This record gives sequence, C-alpha cells and structure tokens, in this order.
Amino acid sequence: MKNGQTESLLSPASNTRRDILKWAALASAPVSFSLSMAQTPLRHNPFSLGVASGSPNHHSVVLWTRLMPELASGNSQFATSDVSVKWEVADDDGFKVNRRTGQVVAMAALAHSVHLELDQLLSDRWYFYRFQIGDAQSTVGRTRTLPHPEAVVQKLRVAYASCQRWEHGYFSAYDHMCQENLDMVLFLGDYIYEYAGAANAVRLPTGGWVNSLSDYRDRYALHKSEKGLQAMHAQCPWLITWDDHEVSNDYAGLERGQSGNISIDFAAQRARAYQAFYEHMPLRASALTRAIEGLATGAEMRIYGEVAYGKLANFYLLDDRQYRDRQVCNKGFGYGSGWVDPDQCEAWLDPKRTLLGMPQEKWIDQSFAKARNDQRTWNVLAQQTLFGRRDYKIGEGYYLWNDGWDGYSSARQRLTQSMQNQALKNPVLIGGDVHENWVGHVMADAYKDGSAKIGVEFCGSGITARSAGNSKLAARLAENPHFVFADSERKGYGVVEFTAKQIQTELRVVDDVRQQQTKIETLAKFSVEAGVPQINRLA
Repeated sequence: MKNGQTESLLSPASNTRRDILKWAALASAPVSFSLSMAQTPLRHNPFSLGVASGSPNHHSVVLWTRLMPELASGNSQFATSDVSVKWEVADDDGFKVNRRTGQVVAMAALAHSVHLELDQLLSDRWYFYRFQIGDAQSTVGRTRTLPHPEAVVQKLRVAYASCQRWEHGYFSAYDHMCQENLDMVLFLGDYIYEYAGAANAVRLPTGGWVNSLSDYRDRYALHKSEKGLQAMHAQCPWLITWDDHEVSNDYAGLERGQSGNISIDFAAQRARAYQAFYEHMPLRASALTRAIEGLATGAEMRIYGEVAYGKLANFYLLDDRQYRDRQVCNKGFGYGSGWVDPDQCEAWLDPKRTLLGMPQEKWIDQSFAKARNDQRTWNVLAQQTLFGRRDYKIGEGYYLWNDGWDGYSSARQRLTQSMQNQALKNPVLIGGDVHENWVGHVMADAYKDGSAKIGVEFCGSGITARSAGNSKLAARLAENPHFVFADSERKGYGVVEFTAKQIQTELRVVDDVRQQQTKIETLAKFSVEAGVPQINRLA
C-alpha cells in the first residue's frame, strides 16, 4: 500500500464507523510511515497500562499496549489524533540479537490501543518486545511462539485464572504466578466486573455502574493498573475468553442480565462492552467480523477458536455467552440466573436449547473430528464455567444453577456425545465462573454417576471473587461423586503441566486476598495419566 493511500484512509474525513474494521486491520500491521506524534518530550508516561501478548500460533503473536492520556487533567498531546508507535522485537531483553523494529498505528477511535500482529517468526521461540512514542518507552515484555503443529514437545506449563473483582481484594496472586515459569496463561472470563460496589469492600472501583464506552474503558484501565497483573501479561502470551461481567451479570446472547440500568438499550451496551474488550486484549483484528459498526447491530465478535501446541495438545477456546439461549425457569420470568428444580421446569431438557450456539457446536464437533486424525495427546477445552453436574439438593431430586452447563443439559450432552463419537483423546476441561475450586471427572451422562468417565475437569476459584465457604461442601461432594475435590474459600489460580505421559495440576492459593502482600501455597495437587481418565490425588 502506498503511503498516500494509507494516509488518506486515516484522514479526518474518513473517520466514520464503517472504516473501523479497515483501521483495525491497519493498526494490527507493521507500517513504514510515521503519523503525527509529539516531537517534544511527553509530560506523562503513556504506557501506564503496560504491555501484553496473546493469540499465539507457531509463526505469529499479537503484541498489545494502549496509550493513556494524562490522568490528572484528562488531556493529552495525542488525545484525538492517530499516533504511530515504534515497536521493537528481539531475541534478548537488551534488544541486541536479531532485532526487528517498525511502527504501528494507535487509533484514536480504538482508545489508542495497539494490536500488532507480528508474523514470520520462528516457531517455539521466546521473544522480547517493547513500544516507544517520543521519548517515552514501555516496559519490556516477553512472549513466545508455539511449537510447529508437527513438532514433538516434551513439556508445557499453563496457568488458568478468572474472576478478578476489584472490590473483593488485591490481584496479588499474579505476583506469585510470575514465578511459575509458564509458557502460556488461559484467562477464562470476568476480567472486569461492571458493578458499582460491594458490601464490605476491600476497595472501591472508580465510577459507578459500567454502561457507556468510556465507563468500560475506565474499568479496564483500573484493573490493568494492578502491577502484578501487568507483570504477568508481560511474562508470556495469554489465550483469553470472556464470561458475563465483561458486559452485564448473567446476560445471555442479546438478552440483558441482572445488573445496571435496565432502561438502557442492551444491544447497544453489549456492543460498547465488546469494543472495549477488543481494545484492551491482545486479540487479532479478525475477531471483529463486521467491524465496530457490526457489533452495534448484534454481529458476532469471534473469540472462539483452536490452536495446536506441537503434537502434545490441542487447545479449544470456547465462548458460552454470546450465542446462548436465555436461562429458563427463573422466578417471575426474571432476567439472569437462579436455582431451579428441573423436575418443575418443562424447558430444562428442551433439545433445541444451546449454550454455545449451533454454529459453534458444529465447529467444535468438526474440530474433534480433525483431532481424531492428528492424534495429539491432550485435547483441552478452555471455557468459562463448571461443566459437571453440581446438585445442591441433598437426597432425592435436583437443585441446579441454570446459568452454567447444568442449565443447558441437552447442549452438555451433545458435547460429551461428540467427544465419544469422535473418540477424542484425553479431554481436559478447564473452567472458572463459580469462584470455587472443583476437580472431577467428565461423565458420559451427567445424570448417571455410574456412566463411563470420558475426561477430567478442573474449575478454578478465581483471583479475588468471593464464595460461600466450606461449611456445606462435604455434603455437596457426597451428592456429586463425580467430583473428587472442592474448596469454596481460598483464591488463586491453577497450574497444569502437560507431558506425553501425564498432566499434573496444582491448585495455587494465596493466604488473604484482602492484603496486598500475600503468601502462596499449594492447596491440592493431582495427576492424570494419558489414556486413563482417572484423577489421582498427589497432595
């Protein structure tokens, strides 16, 4: 593309919403020209939100940052202008070995976020990167490409995390995650919370309920101001999906949830939330399937997908919010979620109801079919919530939460049937959402405790979001024997180490999220041998 053509695309006259997809594509690519930028020293650090990388494959990765205005005045030397940002990538943190450099556009229309899709990289390689504007330089980030899909891989270390609510505590778990020597992080939803506050809050978020685009941007900026979170983003690439609080508590597709101003046009609110999510995550421009304008008309933002880690593992990143049917049998037909007796809910087993949407269900079945041929050792479903049945009624009958897989029984059965039909090797489901650690077996039939074990499940506690405590947990475990461990008190993350022979999972928890400085310990440790869907407790 000639420089003149590129500059005309970014001229003020073309700043309409229909151009934003073109902008996103342009902003993701290295460029060889320079747009206007401050020539005098900047009065502040525009990289206060840090750097991040994500969406990796064996030859490419997305590098992210966002330029921030001056916090004190709300003004900036580049507040309404598109800005060229210098980037550097090298094999070493001194930027001496195999250094590459260029410029990328930070679009004012996209909150001056940068999504540099760096391609033609060597596979299975660590890289260092940083950004610069004027005399201001970002922190140095470290990222990696994945092994070639046909490469034999000895080991992979992955952490999983979710549910980081500002009011409930400090994100100190990330300080410890930085010491785990990870290859990748799976973030499984609720990166922000849209709430205005909480009872007995450890700290309060700035602003009230999140509704407008600026509200969402400010809430992401607040969460990203946590230094431990920034440091972990700078350690390695992340695979990221969302849950409900990135938009509104318990929302379902284009149906509103339970929080915020119910008089607001929810479709418009969801579009604003999705835009802000894109602006703050290391996602590819292709996620915006029909541009920002498309989001405003209910178009999808495609965040589900798959990636191979050599011959060791397939990762499937799911989206269970954007395409789901509305929850059923709430009292008074209210929005959002609730506890339901399925025997009193005629719609509970409706075979047409879906959590993932039929196109995504078809995609995952086709992906399982391909996995049957590629014969990778592990097949990992990174998704939002608890998969196995969790019955809260002791004795006969059921009492189930209708917002997760329990509320979409037919959809869950289709997924487990697909695993069996395609002879999926070693399924491992990893989730979040429920603010509790649950470890168990994936059953061929969730309602039959004696059915075959076809996989394993690890559902994480969340970084800070509160839970109910352990007083009734023993009885609940006895009621749901497919689970072998649960904890409803401690907060933290999980670490899974994959080899060709086994996986080992450690539940890592901090002592008190209400404190900025915390200690870390292993709450429990488990192993699963390849070819045997049986969880073994190690500690």
